[in-house]
Amino acid sequence: MEVCDLKSKPSPTRARNVPSFKPSNDSTSNDVQLIRTLIDRWAEAVRKEDFTAIRADHDPDILMFDVPPPFLSRGIDAYMATWDLFFSCVKKPLTFDFEDVEITAGHEVAFATAKGNCVNTDRDGKREPLEFRLTMGLKKIDGKWRVMHEHHSLPAFD
Repeated sequence: MEVCDLKSKPSPTRARNVPSFKPSNDSTSNDVQLIRTLIDRWAEAVRKEDFTAIRADHDPDILMFDVPPPFLSRGIDAYMATWDLFFSCVKKPLTFDFEDVEITAGHEVAFATAKGNCVNTDRDGKREPLEFRLTMGLKKIDGKWRVMHEHHSLPAFD
C-alpha cells in the first residue's frame, strides 16, 4: 500500500458550525436540497468505493483541482483516475464526510462549500484525521444538477 501523507502539520481547531444558506424562494430551496442530497450521495459512494455512483452526478468535462498530484484533472476519466490513488492510500474503514455544508443556488448555476473529514495515512503508516476543504461548482443541465468543478484543498501552514 502506498503511503499518502497529505498533512504536514496538525490541523487547526475545528471551525464552528455555520448555518446553511437560506434561500429566498421555494424553487431555490428545492435546488439547495437537491444539491445537498447530491453531495451526501457522492460521499456515501466514496465510502463504499462505488465508482459508478461517484461519477454519476459529475459532468463529462469536469475540472478538478486536488490535493495530491495531479493537481488538475480535466474530464471524467482523469477525475475518476484520482480515486484510484485515493483508495490506494486509505485504510478501512474509510472515513469521508462533510460538515458546515453551505450551498448557494441560482436557477442554473450553484456552488457548495464544506469542510471535509477523512483519514490520512502518515509516512509511518499511522492513521490520522485529515480535515480538508471542498468547493463544488454545479450547473443545471436538462433539469438535473451536474458537478462541473470540484476543488479539494488543505490549509497552508507556516
